[in-house]
Amino acid sequence: MDTQSLEQLLLGIQEHRLSVEEAVEQLKHISYQDIGHTKIDNHRQIRTGYPEVIYCAGKTPSQVRDIFEAMLEKDQNVIATRAGEDIYEAVAAAIPEVEYHSTARIVTLTRKEIPLVSTSISVVTAGTSDMPVAEEAAVTAGFFGNPVKRFYDVGVAGIHRLQKNIADIARARVVVVIAGMEGALPSVVGGLVDVPVIAVPTSIGYGANFQGLSALLGMLTSCASGVSVVNIDNGFGAGYMASMINQVK
Repeated sequence: MDTQSLEQLLLGIQEHRLSVEEAVEQLKHISYQDIGHTKIDNHRQIRTGYPEVIYCAGKTPSQVRDIFEAMLEKDQNVIATRAGEDIYEAVAAAIPEVEYHSTARIVTLTRKEIPLVSTSISVVTAGTSDMPVAEEAAVTAGFFGNPVKRFYDVGVAGIHRLQKNIADIARARVVVVIAGMEGALPSVVGGLVDVPVIAVPTSIGYGANFQGLSALLGMLTSCASGVSVVNIDNGFGAGYMASMINQVK
């Protein structure tokens, strides 16, 4: 339940369109709903402005389907990350209107229109290999009502590519920069824009990249001010944080 739904519920009682008993029935699961294998936090959107997100890794397709169905009963928008084709197929069999973003590995269900904010988020990658993480960030931010502009394969190995796009990148209110290898791109972008930069290290790279550790350490020790860092391959976390920054009033 979100704030708008709660307001409508209370108005229904006030205007005698809804009995107290009916309202109590709707509010029974407002804190959380226990469906056996999962306790769904129905109250999260009221507290934080964002609904609970389903992290699919480690869950079975049937468990994810059950969670989608339970959240659908509350008329919520639903987003599920790290979802493979098997997860999508199980959910789609029960809820055909779900959408699968294959590169991002995200399943979404939109029941209520989310108004777009006026300011945008730029999502930037060093290389094409970073696109799955970038798409996770972009789809997440877009799902939460943010216009997203993508600038892919503009890494430091061909710095002219970044120079050609930097003016457009800088028009955003926040920039998400995704890079593997040594993770240099966020420092470069951070020195060229006057908005927050969220750096995302990826596990792309050869042996001494240590599955993203070298990029992570490089970003954490960035000499550019205004650069913050999320965990390795955490496109979702970057997209979520970018949304929060973009929607601060």
